[in-house]
Amino acid sequence: MKSLTVATCQFSVEAEIRHNLRWVKKQVRQAAEQGAQVAHFSECALSGYAGVDIPDADAIDWDELVEATQQIQAVAKETGVWVLLGSSHRLSDGNKPHNSVYVINHRGKLVDRYDKRFCTGELKRKPTFDLSHYSPGNRAVTFRVGGVRCGVLICYDYRFPELYRDYKAAGVDVLFQSFHNARGTVVEDEEYNIWRTIVPATMSCRAAENHMWVSANNSTARPSRWASFAVRPDGRIMGKLKLHQPGVLITEMVLDPTFFDAPGPWRKRAMNGLLHSGTLVSDPRSTDPTCLE
Repeated sequence: MKSLTVATCQFSVEAEIRHNLRWVKKQVRQAAEQGAQVAHFSECALSGYAGVDIPDADAIDWDELVEATQQIQAVAKETGVWVLLGSSHRLSDGNKPHNSVYVINHRGKLVDRYDKRFCTGELKRKPTFDLSHYSPGNRAVTFRVGGVRCGVLICYDYRFPELYRDYKAAGVDVLFQSFHNARGTVVEDEEYNIWRTIVPATMSCRAAENHMWVSANNSTARPSRWASFAVRPDGRIMGKLKLHQPGVLITEMVLDPTFFDAPGPWRKRAMNGLLHSGTLVSDPRSTDPTCLE
């Protein structure tokens, strides 16, 4: 039975690249020591998040960021661990950067990059929130680690179930979801932290809808709305780190077909547009929605 050992990593993402670099390198090595094949980091974990940790993308020292990324590639090669690194990706002059996750393999090679597709905000007179700092991406990213097909999404992407269905159709078994839901990024009810409820609940739902494992992490910068966690394909949260504390959550993600899969018998039909179970009947009392007697 195939499996993938994943390290879901969290620390306080700050404006200083050198601070973030130190934590990423430390936690990659910790992941390796605990037998992880993949170390997964939160949204903009290396660069800092424009508009939140840093004022805007102009505050990023791109040369320093490239050098730091290369150091992490070296640590990936040294430890033999894949690294999914949240960062910012510079584009050509005149274009805002991407909010990205770099896919670095166990040999230290940058093999792909996922760019956040649904950036928060609106295009009014001036873009707001993410869209004022980042350019959206337009493609899914899949890769294999030890024969297990993986995919990547970032934060606000979780509000769009279509993205998960696409990954399911592509055969993804483990989904890496990098979040940044900390440091006052959202307005919340003072008496009720909706994010601590809705993010784990949504991730559990996405996992169970598509029968895939999910690694979901977050920055621990205060106030962090929730702590990083992992979800099994039946929707059960299998482990969670402590809020506001750096940590590495190790999860052996076993691709066990016996995990409960409620929509399993009908999922493929539904994805192909056949939106009912069983066999339809031909009956005038079925086709007439107003009949009673």
